[in-house]
Amino acid sequence: MNTKQTIDLDFDRQHIWHPYTSMTQPIPVYPVTHASHNLIHLETGEQLIDGMASWWSAIHGYGHPVLKNAVIEQVDKMSHVMFGGITHQPAVELCKKLVAITPSKLQKVFLADSGSVSVEVAIKMALQYWLSQGVTSKQKLMTPLKGYHGDTFAAMSVCDPINSMHSLYQGFLPEHVFVPAPKTQFGQQFDKLEAHHLAQYFEEHHQHVAAFIIEPIVQNAGGMNFYHPEYLRTVRELCDRYGVLLICDEIATGFGRTGKLFAVEHADIEPDILCIGKALTGGMMTLSATLTTDKIAIGISEGEAGVLMHGPTFMGNPLACAVACASIDLLLEQDWQQRISQIYIQLQQLNECSELDAVANVRTLGAIGVVELNDAAGNVDVAKIQAYFVEQGVWIRPFGKLIYLMPPYISDDTSIKKLCDTIYNAIKGKYYA
Repeated sequence: MNTKQTIDLDFDRQHIWHPYTSMTQPIPVYPVTHASHNLIHLETGEQLIDGMASWWSAIHGYGHPVLKNAVIEQVDKMSHVMFGGITHQPAVELCKKLVAITPSKLQKVFLADSGSVSVEVAIKMALQYWLSQGVTSKQKLMTPLKGYHGDTFAAMSVCDPINSMHSLYQGFLPEHVFVPAPKTQFGQQFDKLEAHHLAQYFEEHHQHVAAFIIEPIVQNAGGMNFYHPEYLRTVRELCDRYGVLLICDEIATGFGRTGKLFAVEHADIEPDILCIGKALTGGMMTLSATLTTDKIAIGISEGEAGVLMHGPTFMGNPLACAVACASIDLLLEQDWQQRISQIYIQLQQLNECSELDAVANVRTLGAIGVVELNDAAGNVDVAKIQAYFVEQGVWIRPFGKLIYLMPPYISDDTSIKKLCDTIYNAIKGKYYA
């Protein structure tokens, strides 16, 4: 075992700002040398079973030869070229695939470089569409509480305004219309009062609302809320009735994570604008896309500006597009539904956590498993519990009161059992506090 430290952790601690981390009291970071299959290899020799799929993106695991070859073949041709005034085969091929596999009304594709940017683009599309129609009153968005859509400013403005990580920016962000979070859980009988209450919000605010933005079926970083498809169907119907566009943020849920290729399929609805990212490239590179309808694209293009006012430098990056094409093919060429179903079955082992006093709720959907601690247990001490997880040979990163799993799709039964058992033992041993 090579125990010699080559990564300068002191420099890292002093100079590198990690996500959601204090620079004065940083939590420990673990030096990684490489990753393979569903394993993260530490410099100190440990191998960690990955339960996070690198924030839900590495659906095929690490080092998959098909994805590696896609990058190698493309880098020999060109790693990047500006997308303004130029096009290339990887982008054209990727957009063909996206148009083919997403809801049929979505015919126009804007390629961006991160999930947050795809949300920014979606919001711009909605606002600019109405302006192009001569409607100047629709300057707000409507969205449920407990939502999360990214860390850039427009995206932050539609995250939960009170309980999200962005609450301190109140007063700086545009103020939008927030409706109650979906309450009826996936698999329960839908409470029709939710539809009634939603209709009241639309009736009161629709004249000033350009679009309703929502994460379909699963509200992810806002609390891992799995809600009833009828809520989403109700939103679609109300958007149609009151002249509001529907933006569905599938950055986390797209490409099979919930058991459907896209989560909107649970409700059999089509959005006006769709955001995708994370698993788009199989976790190999950063890339996102915002898809919309002919109606919106033409409406914007016939407006005063005549163009969509957005253009990231690395838009349509050939390397990212090439590996995204390979990742989509790799997913669709296998029986991915059976794979997700098997992961779902294995994640039922988390139900054993329900017997523990600190646990409020256990829920699973597709390849997502969540254990929620109760108020008495409080928020998870991330540094403490991750030290325990690493000691046990797994990589899991909780947040708030939630300890959850979104493993790579290539994870075998033994790996998932190890992940589930470790969560149970961490809570039982109170390693979370």
